Amino acid sequence: MFPVVHGSGRMVVTAVGVNSQTGIIFTLLGAGTEEEEKKEKKVKKPDGAAAMEMQPLKSAEGGEADEKERKKVSVPKKEKSVLQGKLTKLAVQIGKAGLLMSAITVIILVLYFAIDNFVMQKHPWMPECTPVYIQYFVKFFIIGVTVLVVAVPEGLPLAVTISLAYSVKKMMKDNNLVRHLDACETMGNATAICSDKTGTLTTNRMTAVQCYVGDVHYKEIPEPGALPPKSLDLLVNAISINSAYTTKILPPDKEGGLPKQVGNKTECGLLGLVLELKRDYQPIRNQIPEEKLYKVYTFNSVRKSMSTVIKLPDGSFRMYSKGASEIVLKKCNHILNEVGEPRVFRPRDKDEMVKKVIEPMACDGLRTICVAYRDFPSEPEPNWDDENNILNDLIAICVVGIEDPVRPEVPDAIQKCQRAGITVRMVTGDNINTARAIAIKCGIIHPGEDFLCIDGKEFNRRIRNEKGEVEQERIDKVWPKLRVLARSSPTDKHTLVKGIIDSTMADQRQVVAVTGDGTNDGPALKKADVGFAMGIAGTDVAKEASDIILTDDNFSSIVKAVMWGRNVYDSISKFLQFQLTVNVVAVIVAFTGACITQDSPLKAVQMLWVNLIMDTFASLALATEPPTESLLKRKPYGRNKPLISSTMTKNIFGHGVYQLVIIFTLLFVGEQIFDIDSGRNAPLHSPPSEHYTIIFNTFVMMQLFNEINARKIHGERNVFDGIFRNPIFCSIVFGTFAVQIVIVQFGGKPFSCQPLDLEKWMWCVFLGLGELVWGQVIATIPNSRLRFLRRAGQLSQKDELPEEDVNEENEEIDHAERELRRGQILWFRGLNRIQTQIRVVNAFRSSLYEGLEKPDSRSSIHNFMTHPEFRIEDSTPNIPLIDDTDDDSARRRRKYSSQPSSPNKNNNAIDSGINLTIDTSKSAASSSPASPLHSLETSL
Repeated sequence: MFPVVHGSGRMVVTAVGVNSQTGIIFTLLGAGTEEEEKKEKKVKKPDGAAAMEMQPLKSAEGGEADEKERKKVSVPKKEKSVLQGKLTKLAVQIGKAGLLMSAITVIILVLYFAIDNFVMQKHPWMPECTPVYIQYFVKFFIIGVTVLVVAVPEGLPLAVTISLAYSVKKMMKDNNLVRHLDACETMGNATAICSDKTGTLTTNRMTAVQCYVGDVHYKEIPEPGALPPKSLDLLVNAISINSAYTTKILPPDKEGGLPKQVGNKTECGLLGLVLELKRDYQPIRNQIPEEKLYKVYTFNSVRKSMSTVIKLPDGSFRMYSKGASEIVLKKCNHILNEVGEPRVFRPRDKDEMVKKVIEPMACDGLRTICVAYRDFPSEPEPNWDDENNILNDLIAICVVGIEDPVRPEVPDAIQKCQRAGITVRMVTGDNINTARAIAIKCGIIHPGEDFLCIDGKEFNRRIRNEKGEVEQERIDKVWPKLRVLARSSPTDKHTLVKGIIDSTMADQRQVVAVTGDGTNDGPALKKADVGFAMGIAGTDVAKEASDIILTDDNFSSIVKAVMWGRNVYDSISKFLQFQLTVNVVAVIVAFTGACITQDSPLKAVQMLWVNLIMDTFASLALATEPPTESLLKRKPYGRNKPLISSTMTKNIFGHGVYQLVIIFTLLFVGEQIFDIDSGRNAPLHSPPSEHYTIIFNTFVMMQLFNEINARKIHGERNVFDGIFRNPIFCSIVFGTFAVQIVIVQFGGKPFSCQPLDLEKWMWCVFLGLGELVWGQVIATIPNSRLRFLRRAGQLSQKDELPEEDVNEENEEIDHAERELRRGQILWFRGLNRIQTQIRVVNAFRSSLYEGLEKPDSRSSIHNFMTHPEFRIEDSTPNIPLIDDTDDDSARRRRKYSSQPSSPNKNNNAIDSGINLTIDTSKSAASSSPASPLHSLETSL
């Protein structure tokens, strides 16, 4: 049982619901929208008082305003992936063409039969011959259906699914856990990657490599004897006590390996410094266990520091602090000298230290941490809640430079991305000098290039107008050259990603991938075309918002994802090139043959077998081609590039011409070449002919060898390159050949086949082999000579932009605010109920509210994005950092806390952001201005 504590307190609520930081993140993620829709469905038409209660705030127009809000809240449909859009358009085009061809075939066959029999030969319609006529019409209909079946690429969805499923399985071995199938393909079109730094580009293994102690800057960690004993003791105690006790350095798992770091990595780096100074932190922690710590000021993004207070044996107090050097140094007015005694630390000393110590460390890519302390007397005991005074007048002990080494494979991986036409940008919370140094080490930026490295504060200044609203035109001036965004907040990252995706300044719209590990990265991961979450360091929210999880937290795994994505795209293109060649030839042969000979040279069952070859087996063979490094040597396809390129169109029509010439030659003069009976104009139920069997067999052989040609879609000459690396492909080609032999030799009447002798088989194989030779001829023809070829499956700008995005620019609110409104109505309705109840209470207890103050809050949802200074306070200014920026926020707080209040006549505190004061003592209620919610204190 917990003890019952009686007393009074006062609470200032600065933000609730969608206005709080958690609410902002989750509404940007779209959380709560589904629940909101369900609730709206349940709500019946309100009337009377209920209607007033259920209206959203600020809805003076009643139903009209409600309708407007609903329109704004409506969730946009999920945009199709690039490949899905192109395939859908291509399938529609092919389907229409196939349906038209099959209809024309049936009409021509029926008209030809009717005119020939009843007009030319003047045969009367005899009732006893009706069954025969019907059989002819059924035959014509079957031929038409066969043309349609062959024309429509039913195997396309199968090929896409097989390719994606195969790639996803193989990507698991490359440390890519794919959560959404289409993300695999989208990654192949990526044009930009916004990468986190810590843990992705770096090892996330912090190590102290430099320090400044006793007025000396040590480029390497010194021997313990070189440091003043007093300074050394203070430093060891400050690090050991003022860090989470769950942070530890354990022995390595394997002999000869590196020590295991558990807990906060930065603190692990500092504890490593203690061990390098031949001291041990554990005895100090045992002496002062966690429960004996008097007061702890935990680290947060506003403070940028952590402090711990302990009680000394003489009853006095000592506070140890550590944090970002630029923040902590501003609060120091003394520093330990060469003998470990405090000396005055003046502003000009701070500026000199920034220039000579902190900037050089940051330029080496080090994260700088300042360790300090302060002593307090036992009497009177300080007011520990007064942070501004407590976390001030510190004595600096040292500044430590902590290195997070770049992963050895990252520079090579980034170089591959850049060669592949992908721009890599670093978005980090570190200061700009550290971020720039790491970016140079990684190869993201190169000295002498025209690039932009800015921090979050400068970024917001450039992209926002005078009203504080984000403008796409301003973003378009920043992002093309931007390579490093330092000291960025989650909102900055989301704004950058959205700005790049929505930009229309380039010919191709950008496809953006984002990496992240924290809850704050969730909105950016969700907004990106492909979101990569860290599997080891990532939070559940980040993983849930992502499309692919990197199980090893390594940037080089992203390069493998790009390679697999491009391979998926190429696999689909290979299959399309092969299938459309078969489609074109089969449709023309069936159509022309039926119109001239009143029968299709390729029978329905034979067509279905060919369809099986080109659908199931070919999709399996061509969709399982392994990726090669050559995929990274070309630019991304982009959103608007057609699915069937001019090279593929050339191959389709080139091979189609060869196959049509061969088949029509065999159809009309084949009986003379092979000295066999003609199969043309055979009666309705005549047995299979050797003539048509040769045509069918030659057609299949040409498809088998053309399948080898289809392995290359960019005009490569060596079609056998890497063929044995794909055993599935080889097995399918040889397996299909074996089944074809069985069908021809033993298929008989069901397959309309007559067994062939060895000589005719050799001719069929020889004509099929001609496909490989003809493929080399086609490769020599330059595409520039064939400008008439139309490229299919191309997405226009209109196709590619969903309706929601087209109308988006008409919104007067910027994107983040529009996203926030999705969850807004539900919150407003709940709060509006309370507001209505408050009005009722006011009527009975009006005397209590005469001095009610109207809070002046800047946390309204309408002001959140339009006031950059109210963003999540990660945008600490960059070096030189000894200025009064940090004091601005304190002055601002004092300003708003001491502002003269205005009477709250309209009682619209909820709309402007709640800032309530709740007093739980009854005596306080009568002596001090009460909150509107004071009347509910008994129920609370």
